[in-house]
This record gives sequence, C-alpha cells and structure tokens, in this order.
Amino acid sequence: MPFLARRHLLTAAAALPLLGLPGILRAAEPDLSELKDITTGARPISAEERKARIARAQKLMAANGIGAVLIEPGSSLVYFTGVRWGRSERLTAAILPVEGDPCIVTPFFEEPRTRETLGVPAEVRVWQEDEDPLVIVAGFLKDRKLAGRPIGIEETVRYFAMDGLQRALPSAKIVSANPVVRGCRMVKTPAEIALMQLATDVTIAAYRWVHPRVEKGMSQRDVSALMDAATRKLGGAPEFSLVLVGEGAAYPHGTKTPSLVAEGKIVLMDCGCTVQGYQSDVSRTFVHGAPTAEQRKVWDQVAHGQQVAFAAAKLGAPTGSVDDAVRGYYTSLGYGPDYKLPGLSHRTGHGIGLDGHEPVNLVRGEQTKLAPGMCFSNEPGIYIPGSFGVRLEDCFHMTEAGPKWFSEPPKSIDAPLG
Repeated sequence: MPFLARRHLLTAAAALPLLGLPGILRAAEPDLSELKDITTGARPISAEERKARIARAQKLMAANGIGAVLIEPGSSLVYFTGVRWGRSERLTAAILPVEGDPCIVTPFFEEPRTRETLGVPAEVRVWQEDEDPLVIVAGFLKDRKLAGRPIGIEETVRYFAMDGLQRALPSAKIVSANPVVRGCRMVKTPAEIALMQLATDVTIAAYRWVHPRVEKGMSQRDVSALMDAATRKLGGAPEFSLVLVGEGAAYPHGTKTPSLVAEGKIVLMDCGCTVQGYQSDVSRTFVHGAPTAEQRKVWDQVAHGQQVAFAAAKLGAPTGSVDDAVRGYYTSLGYGPDYKLPGLSHRTGHGIGLDGHEPVNLVRGEQTKLAPGMCFSNEPGIYIPGSFGVRLEDCFHMTEAGPKWFSEPPKSIDAPLG
C-alpha cells in the first residue's frame, strides 16, 4: 500500500474516533472499491446432485437396516433438500425414507415459504397450530410402512423432536443416523470442493488486501472490519474474522482483554467465509514490525508442524494418526506433552464443508479412515501462555493421490501470505 494511501486511512480513522469502525471503512473505501467479485462463476449445487445424495443416503440406510432418517433445519437439511430454515419451537423437518421421495413436515402457514428453497421432489405435509407435528411425522412413516423399522435421528436433532416421535410411535426403535448422514457428508463431490476452493480463494485474496493495511494503533475490531469488508467485495459472505494481538494470541480463541497493534507484537488472524454455503477457514500469523528470534523460531516450528500433518494424511490411515504425528514432533521439541502448554492445546484439525466444523476431526483416538473427498483444516498452533501464540491454518482435501491443499501454507514469517 502506498504511504500516502496508508496515511489517508489512518488519519481519517483518527479524525473519526466517535464513529468507530465505520470511519475505518469509509477511509478504506477508495481501496476497497478496487476489489472485484471473484465468485461470479460459482455453480450452485444442482437438483441432480441433491437427488444423488438422497440415493446415496438410501443405500446407506438399507445397508444399516434403517427405515428412515429424521432431519431438523440446519446444514444437513440444506445438504439433502435445499431447504434453508431456522430452528424454532415450531417444528420443520425432513424425513428421508429408505425408498421413494422424502417428506417435509412444516407449519401450515409456512408451507409457501418452505417450498421456495425446496430443491428436490418431495411430499410436503403440514400441521396446524393445535396439532402435534411429530404425529404428522409418524403418519408419514406409517403410510410408507416404515414405522416398524429403525428410525435414524440426525445428530443435531433436538430432544423434544426425538422424544415426541418416540411418544407418537412407542414401539419404534430410535437409532443414530450417523452412518447415513456422516457417510454422505464426509465425502465431498467435485462440485462441493469447487465451492470450497472459491471460498478459500476469497479469504486468501482478502488477507492479501488487509495485511499491508494493518497499522500501529489499530484495534482487533478495526482489523476484523477490514477483513469482512474485503471479503464481501470479493464475493464471499464473512463467517468469522478472529483477530488476536500480542499475548491474546497465546489463547486459541483469545481473551476479553483488548489489545492494539503495536511494534513487535504478534497478530494472529483466523478468518473464513462462505460461497454458496460452503466454507473456508484460514489462519495467518505475522508480526507488526521485525520479529524477535523467539517469534521466528516458534513460527517456523508451526510451519513445519503443518507439513508433518500433511505428510501423515495418507489414504486409509486413521484420522487420529495425523494428530499423533504432530504431537510427537512437538514433544520432541520440548512442548507438551500431550495437550499441555506451552504447546498444542487443541486438535490438529477439523472436518469442514457446509459447516465450518463438522465430523470428523484430526484428533487423537479418531479411527475413521482417510478417504478421497474428505476435507480438513490443518492448524497445529503453538501457544505460550503469558507470551504469544502462533497458528497457521490451511485446509486440504483428500484425493486418490493423497492430500491436496486448498491454500498453500506460507513459507516464512517475513512473507506470511506466501
């Protein structure tokens, strides 16, 4: 960023202390206006793909002896049906039967709005305010002759829905739908991976725009606001923009104590967005000014930790073995052991897709085998309480040839964006 433009940004922000963040953004608007939407070629998930997902779920239901799966609003409902809906005390739910079209159960007065985002052929059954919606669900299962077969419950379904279904069908066997829902969602298709790649491209482009504009005296909220604004201009929907400064970076999600950017302080940013609902998650750590020898050493250790994790992500290996490899490396450096501090106090990574965090995780003891189409974050941070922390995070997806990055990790603390 040219010095005059940088001075303009900071001077304008300082002149508007009572206006807070809008002043920062107004000062940055001339530069923001140069950013262009890079997601115009994004292809939404097609009706054909959602039908294929349902077909896959039905094969898994048959293989696991499950007659139907109950799903409440959330990412799994979007995944299978396209219906985007919020949860409330009024039940809207989908029932995926082992054969035939699914059913959407929704309040009578919500039916028109429910149909607006319905992306697959489905029966819609409604309930009135004086009716029990779980009786409607039970009625569908009886009509399809599925009431006597095990009913799978998607893992985020609330207790009142499961309990109500059990009361409506006292003899029904309620089981976990994880073999079905996870069996589908953990393995991404090329269309899903393309959207996740676009979301990552947006986040990386936003980082490249924000990094040279981070200045002494900026608050964490200032930096976060710039990141969100750049993300929107680039075509992404901001999902989170965590900014930790100085000692706050020693705690993975920060503290309540605010800290301003200052010479020699670590700045840790953990940011992500969505494109067509699919998420990115990228963390970068840099120093404002010249890094100390200790900051440089820890940054290099984390960078190598990412490569250790990537190398351990072999097809057929248990996902927990990736975490084991990183933790073994850090122990050899004198960190930990295990999850103790200073060291790595959280898992090495998490699944990612329609949700920023979704099954399964790169964590000790997880036995799920790595397979093509699985997507994960790779974020083996090192945290030193009372001092600082470093986290570098890039996501990868498994291919037939092994892991492939969505974003290339940076090579040096002197070039923290690569």
